[in-house]
Amino acid sequence: MDGSAISAILAQGLPALGIDEGCIPQLVEFSRLLLEKNQVMNLTAITDPRDVATLHLLDSLAVAAAGDLNGKSVIDVGTGAGFPGMPLAIAVPGIRMTLLDSLGKRVAFLEETCRALGLQNVTCVHGRAEEFAAAHREGYDVAVSRAVAALPVLCELCLPLVKVGGLFLAMKSSHSGEETEQAAKAISLLGGKLESVTDYSIPTTDITHRVLTIRKLSPTPKKYPRRFAQIKKQPLGAPGA
Repeated sequence: MDGSAISAILAQGLPALGIDEGCIPQLVEFSRLLLEKNQVMNLTAITDPRDVATLHLLDSLAVAAAGDLNGKSVIDVGTGAGFPGMPLAIAVPGIRMTLLDSLGKRVAFLEETCRALGLQNVTCVHGRAEEFAAAHREGYDVAVSRAVAALPVLCELCLPLVKVGGLFLAMKSSHSGEETEQAAKAISLLGGKLESVTDYSIPTTDITHRVLTIRKLSPTPKKYPRRFAQIKKQPLGAPGA
């Protein structure tokens, strides 16, 4: 892996996000471990060093500007190979990060990586969000997700985990307007309110992505989240849901 290429791009991009460049060595080492493991396990289709730096690392860190994450308890729902949670855990001082994923092999990789990087502020959990919520309901200041799921589904998985007054930061494409409208009923039913829709350019690229900031205003009714089969079959806001 060409760590110097990743390092150079991060040195360009991090100042635009207000993030200290002192985290670059750990971000580069995380990238090395990711790409090394990716040779024997399908973790990411993004392997070009420039794309790793921009589409994974800088994109993940852009969400930090949407909410003050310093000193907060944050859960990354459906973290996959660790995005956006791992870059945030490395780069944001004082953050207490939980990485949640339903695939045990991915969680094992993240646990190994946290040990290798000496990260003390990360908890890796193998579990499904709708089941995890039963024991950790409204236990986090912030939930984040870059998972590829429709927004009504993500809201039902994430908002039950957020404390009243906290935030759910959903990372989406800049063409997610219709999806956002479809999620309006779900957000309201789950105790949330869409606070802002912010488009951002990934530093050093011409790529625009979007973060939706949803504020938790009231407790989520106990009947949510439902079983995942039901969530998927009848997303909140759909007829009969």
